[in-house]
Amino acid sequence: MLLKLGGMRAALGVLAVRRACCHSRSAHTSPQTLVYKPIKKVMVANRGEIAIRVFRACTELGIRTVAVYSEQDTGQMHRQKADEAYLIGRGLPPVAAYLHIPDIIKVAKENDVDAIHPGYGFLSERSDFAQACADAGVRFIGPAPEVVRKMGDKVEARAIAIRAGVPVVPGTDAPISSLQEAQEFSNNYGFPIIFKAAYGGGGRGMRVVREYEVNTTPLNVYVLSISISPSQVGYENAGTVEFLVDKHGKHYFIEVNSRLQVEHTVTEEITDVDLVHAQLRICEGRSLPELGLKQDKIRINGYAIQCRVTTEDPARGFQPDTGRLEVFRSGEGMGIRLDSASAFQGAIISPHYDSLLVKVISSGKDLPAAAAKMSRALAEFRVRGVKTNIPFLQNVLSNDQFLYGTVDTQFIDENPDLFNLKPVQNRAQKLLHYLGHVMVNGPTTPIPVKAKPSSIDPVVPAVPLGDPPKGFRDVLLKEGPEGFAKAVRAHQGLLLMDTTFRDAHQSLLATRVRTHDLKKISPFVAQNFNKLFSIENWGGATFDVAMRFLYECPWKRLQELRSLIPNVPFQMLLRGANAVGYTNYPDNAVYKFCEVAKENGMDIFRVFDSLNYLPNMLLGMEAVGAAGGVVEAAISYTGDISDPMRQKYSLDYYLKLADELVKAGTHILSIKDMAGLLKPEASRVLISSLRDRFPDMPIHVHTHDTAGAGVAAMLACAEAGADIVDVAVDPMAGMTSQPSMGAIVACTKGTKYNTGISLEKVFDYSEYWEVARGLYAPFDCTATMKSGNADVYENEIPGGQYTNLHFQAHSMGLGHKFKEVKKAYVEANKLLGDLIKVTPSSKIVGDLAQFMVQNSLTRAEVEERADELSFPLSVVEFLQGHVGIPHGGFPEPFRSKVLKSLPRVEGRPGASLPAMDFEALEKQLRETHRDDITTEDVMSAAMYPKVFQEFKEFTTTFGPVDCLNTRLFLDGPSVAEEFEVELERGKTLHIKALALGDLNKAGQREVFFELNGQLRSVLVRDTVAMKEMHFHPKALKDVRGQVGVKEGQKVEKGQPLCVLSAMKMETVVNSPLSGTVAKVYVKADSSLEGDDLILEITE
Repeated sequence: MLLKLGGMRAALGVLAVRRACCHSRSAHTSPQTLVYKPIKKVMVANRGEIAIRVFRACTELGIRTVAVYSEQDTGQMHRQKADEAYLIGRGLPPVAAYLHIPDIIKVAKENDVDAIHPGYGFLSERSDFAQACADAGVRFIGPAPEVVRKMGDKVEARAIAIRAGVPVVPGTDAPISSLQEAQEFSNNYGFPIIFKAAYGGGGRGMRVVREYEVNTTPLNVYVLSISISPSQVGYENAGTVEFLVDKHGKHYFIEVNSRLQVEHTVTEEITDVDLVHAQLRICEGRSLPELGLKQDKIRINGYAIQCRVTTEDPARGFQPDTGRLEVFRSGEGMGIRLDSASAFQGAIISPHYDSLLVKVISSGKDLPAAAAKMSRALAEFRVRGVKTNIPFLQNVLSNDQFLYGTVDTQFIDENPDLFNLKPVQNRAQKLLHYLGHVMVNGPTTPIPVKAKPSSIDPVVPAVPLGDPPKGFRDVLLKEGPEGFAKAVRAHQGLLLMDTTFRDAHQSLLATRVRTHDLKKISPFVAQNFNKLFSIENWGGATFDVAMRFLYECPWKRLQELRSLIPNVPFQMLLRGANAVGYTNYPDNAVYKFCEVAKENGMDIFRVFDSLNYLPNMLLGMEAVGAAGGVVEAAISYTGDISDPMRQKYSLDYYLKLADELVKAGTHILSIKDMAGLLKPEASRVLISSLRDRFPDMPIHVHTHDTAGAGVAAMLACAEAGADIVDVAVDPMAGMTSQPSMGAIVACTKGTKYNTGISLEKVFDYSEYWEVARGLYAPFDCTATMKSGNADVYENEIPGGQYTNLHFQAHSMGLGHKFKEVKKAYVEANKLLGDLIKVTPSSKIVGDLAQFMVQNSLTRAEVEERADELSFPLSVVEFLQGHVGIPHGGFPEPFRSKVLKSLPRVEGRPGASLPAMDFEALEKQLRETHRDDITTEDVMSAAMYPKVFQEFKEFTTTFGPVDCLNTRLFLDGPSVAEEFEVELERGKTLHIKALALGDLNKAGQREVFFELNGQLRSVLVRDTVAMKEMHFHPKALKDVRGQVGVKEGQKVEKGQPLCVLSAMKMETVVNSPLSGTVAKVYVKADSSLEGDDLILEITE
């Protein structure tokens, strides 16, 4: 008896059954009864891997081979591996074709086939097929028909085993026909019991019942193999006997499979016996002794494991996956055997048949050695385009119980961690999909103008080796926030904050600068700009834009920049109770956000509120303080304190607000001049007044250079007592950005306000950004704005909003009316009561301005028709009090006319929100994405649920696009272009774009690449070709929304019908009358432009 054979089925299974391989013709058979008749041609009545396995054995023995295939299998490898191949089952369903005995016999007879091998599955255990072969005079490579019938009947097979004296598990002598019979049996023998279909196979007919009222569960098996004499039934050829093994090692007969077993490879590897060779020779009339197969000569040599690599998804209960194999690379090497079928790049995995890709068999001196070889081989596999069970197999192979313990039927239940599947990165192929998508469909991020990214890459100036010199962050880490603030106040000279990494590109380039370009220059900044007070590089609009348009993780940006610039403090923009969002969050979400930001390397938090609403600011300040960050409370500046005619926002207003912020414990007091309204005289008055009132408080001033007076204003602030002013490197300065760093450094050189920064290093820094800015030409505000404009003193549009508003206007089809938009901005501001305008209040004013231009409305008309117009959602929510209470209160009667009966928010908007359950959110994210979800991911989802969801979906499809250089990211490669992509240190892809294929019937184009010297291709859907042009042929991209009504639906006047969305602006379209929806002309995500008909309503 042969024992000690370990193997594994690649799908779900439990080790409970030992299988015995039976070979034909007993050694006791009389030689006189044997008639040797050589086989010249063999047909395999099967497909896939087993067909190829038999073909190979036949070829080795000099036997010609014949394949049969269904209509669905015309592209499968097994038909190509045979000498001849013939279609069977024409017009039949996929499985039925291989079960069509007349066709198979006909092909065999017409092509002089001597013998038919059934493989396993399909007809392999059908006695009528074995009989049909015999009747046609074609040998059946397997047992005689009657033996096949007996072995297929589980009850009769059990009776034969009993007669042979083989131990059996207690069971019924005949099939049961009622529940009562099963109950009587269980009463006598107890639980657990197994129900077996009389004619089953592969474990599919087996169900385990463990208690009286428990649902039955399928029993699949891991495999052991032994050999016994089959003389009791006159068994000829190969077969497998299954035994149940108890904890004492005793064997109990279960059934016989009268065919070659799926796991026959394991037996072959440890016994060095080719079972298919043996089958063929036995069918020719050879005996076991003639083949050298004597029991006493068969030896076990080590251990072997078989893994069935299948296109099944373990995370979905091993649900089969289908599709095209975009990449297939197998694991090979010493101790590895591969039995495969159609496993090659470009192969189509259909839903019609078994999901097997390849059987991987490893062998070693012991089980751990065999498992190590298998693990290594599986790790080498690269299968792209479909899901596989490889991650599950790898978990099983690394399980100590599997390697060193006893594995039984409870193995999987007792090891749920087997389903903690490590995600497959698949980065290279995903990036090819992205590049192909851009080549076919254009940029994935909306581009407002036709300018192309520059083809010139910026060159980083020389960076000295070694650690960067100490900077103010070293002071902060040593002294803490209070000591840091004292050091800043005691510093001699003017300190600068560099906004190049955030607000500068938000103001000039629509916040589109990517981490890729920030990282390249970061080491240079760390080495040469350690005298900076801080670098503003995070928060504000950069947070959501990173995910929404750049498809980057904002937290990863912070982490990577922190590692490259360890010596200069980082500063972020925190929107008070709104954190980095445009809505209200529960208080604990703001606290948690600040905590996580601080843990990831953020130092200074500039806390502001768009309305200077103190309760919102205090929450943000408290959250930063609790996290251990530096609190920089920012007063948003508007109006003109030097103009005696403008008294709403007077000097007294700012001083009283400053008193409250200092009293609340701010470490630094900031003036946030978001529109560049601070004139030099106003700067001197405001800053000197603050300095007189707070002599020990560091003062930090932020402005924009829209009118061109930014440098003069900042120098006036310095002279009046400011400690820090904001600047941007020269090519990223001016206009709607911050004042020029080079100008401030040069103007203060040799004075008591000297910055300590080398002007020559500023020049080098500028050279990098001058070229880098060209990469973002499609977003550059200079496409329409050629210079600064003093009309900002009238329209008061914040610099950070200017380009976004311009971009938004273009996406709404109002680019040619931007001058009107600016004028409307002034009128919208007056309608709303003259607001402090900074995100999100500036967005509210901008939304209303665009609404007025779109609908050709004057201020007077808006006031008059306020009770009937469908205002932008942001305007409605502002008037409800969702943003806070503006200085001077809400405008009346405008507010009441717009809101009518809508509810109003009293007090701080977020105060009444229930606490956010981060554990529940993390659990939900893990269930949704089946990925390693970090605390940072949870916070991203908390701030922007929809944006984060879309970001994760994008990265799941297209991979880490942040590895691409900016031109490739925006515009894709040209045909024949070669380039490199560094995935991580030491892992670089060499890619060449080869060709674009023609449009196929599915609306796809095949895009060809060369990746690391190997041909790759991806299928990309051509969205233009697939577009439903009959809706709106002239529609613009990225104006999308939702439809909330159906044709035939009754609607009331004022009822929301749909939501229009352009970029960040959403507008609810309300029904102008009561009636019935007659026709809907749009659907969700339709692209629209002005005058497009949305729907018809009949009264």
